Amino acid sequence: MGKRTGVLLVNLGTPDQPLRSAVYRYLKEFLLDRRVIDIPAVPRNILVRGIIAPFRSGSSAKLYKEVWTDEGSPLLLYGKKLKALLSEKLDDKYVVALGMRYQNPSISSALDELLDAQVDELLVLPLFPQYASATSGSVIDEVMRLLRQMDTILPVKFVNSFHDNADMIKVFADNARKFDLDSYDQILFSYHGLPQRQLRKGDRTKCHCLKVENCCESITDANKFCYSAQCFATTKLIAKELGLKADQYETCFQSRLGKDPWTQPYTINLIEEVAKKGGKRILVFSPAFVADCLETIVEIGVEYQEEFEEWGGEQVDLVPSLNDDPRWVNAVAGIIESNI
Repeated sequence: MGKRTGVLLVNLGTPDQPLRSAVYRYLKEFLLDRRVIDIPAVPRNILVRGIIAPFRSGSSAKLYKEVWTDEGSPLLLYGKKLKALLSEKLDDKYVVALGMRYQNPSISSALDELLDAQVDELLVLPLFPQYASATSGSVIDEVMRLLRQMDTILPVKFVNSFHDNADMIKVFADNARKFDLDSYDQILFSYHGLPQRQLRKGDRTKCHCLKVENCCESITDANKFCYSAQCFATTKLIAKELGLKADQYETCFQSRLGKDPWTQPYTINLIEEVAKKGGKRILVFSPAFVADCLETIVEIGVEYQEEFEEWGGEQVDLVPSLNDDPRWVNAVAGIIESNI
């Protein structure tokens, strides 16, 4: 048998069940990650263990029940499908495993699966199109921590981001073509937000991030690994593929937590602006997620719809994510093969 590559797909994670106890375990592991809440350990533990996890686990469990399937959460369901479809598509030079950064299946169990298959090298693909320390960075950090504990460390390569992958861009654009784009008052590209302090920490020049006007509008040496800049780049590529005019769309950020300033503009503020200007229809992309999940199905599809109606709007439509689309499977296969 020739050389074989172990491909480790990693997504964020999900509770094992839509129950308060399971959601509490998930939130605790997730939010105690120093890359997610980047404050000193003592206040982070007090905040997460004493406030956020106990108080949010009940309400979050109710939301998870709304999206739960017979095979678990959508994030896990589509992750398993992607793994299976990739295993079918790629030749026997590859072995594919799926891990979640938080909860199950764990990264540790996925690594064991690949090592038990006697692979010769590892390719780690965090399933986050845009790089952020709290997502891809955390995955890379955890994989390296686990590998350091092993006597034999295989050659390993990480995919840092794929925000400008042409095949992915085309799938998002094709999904949007199912809608009458000209019938919408505004098209929003809504990405998961991050605290601004995390963006500034990633700027090694200390003189570009949030200091240069429109600092994220184009990719430069100073911001080529900036999450926000990569989000704006993804938006422009999808918009160009669809032939959108500059006044038809905006990039924005959702899921803000706490009072500190996060990446802006905030999605909910733009939705309110559209409604108060008399707009009735909004189309929303969520290109930070490769699979539909709580943040897309509920936050955009339900919560934003309700608030838009309260302000006088009528319809918020969500462009489906990549999920188990065969074209997305082909795109991932291309990413894998181009990195070997």
